[in-house]
Amino acid sequence: MNLNEFEQTIKKIFGTELLEEHDDYGFTNTSNDDIKKVGYATNLSLETVEQAIQQGVDLIVTHHDAWDFLYGLREACVKKMQEHNISHFWIHAPLDFVEFGTCTSLMEALEINTIKKYSSYNEEDGDFPGIGEYSNSLDFNLLREKMCSKLNEPVRAWKNNSKEVKRIGVLTGAGHSSAVIQKAVDEGCDTYITGEATLYAIQYAEFAGINLLVGSHTFTEIYGVKTLAQKIVELNPNVVVTELKETHFELNH
Repeated sequence: MNLNEFEQTIKKIFGTELLEEHDDYGFTNTSNDDIKKVGYATNLSLETVEQAIQQGVDLIVTHHDAWDFLYGLREACVKKMQEHNISHFWIHAPLDFVEFGTCTSLMEALEINTIKKYSSYNEEDGDFPGIGEYSNSLDFNLLREKMCSKLNEPVRAWKNNSKEVKRIGVLTGAGHSSAVIQKAVDEGCDTYITGEATLYAIQYAEFAGINLLVGSHTFTEIYGVKTLAQKIVELNPNVVVTELKETHFELNH
């Protein structure tokens, strides 16, 4: 697979309409045009580039590019990728809002039985969480333990009502807004899951009586990138994919 064929694969997976609506993706580096091995991760960082070097990866696919406000990081990553003939492609908003994306893939990892609504965004009302339901309600602490096990990290938890968990709102990234939590409340959710939380999110969840579970941004979103990697292989069977393992660097936050 070359980079042009890879771009065509992305268009097939996401569809032209979604990519045009959320123009938040692209190549950071195009050193290698002969793609036999793809490595995937949530973030572009020196850590993931080093993993790619060690594993003989030709193309890194991530959810996040190196953010502009991480001054100099993108340039350092590109320099290292160029030295080792590695290309990089990132895809942010389209992966958040495609049907199989970050929120849906996390809900599936948590074995939520029915997806009622997919996460979405519009300019007038902003972000909307994905909504899912368990067929059989379960204890809040059991869900917390399940999430800890799947993410392989501690999960911050606030039990704010006496109900068993049944209907859940999920927004992995940018989920710290009280406005998004209010939308989950309006959808009848008893529990809200995100990869980001602030003082105001915690305060509002308590006030609104909705349980709150908070994992790291990186590991609440890795399942969406994994699903994308699997779809790339389905369309390109000769390509091998591997996860670029990130450390749980957010745990001390």
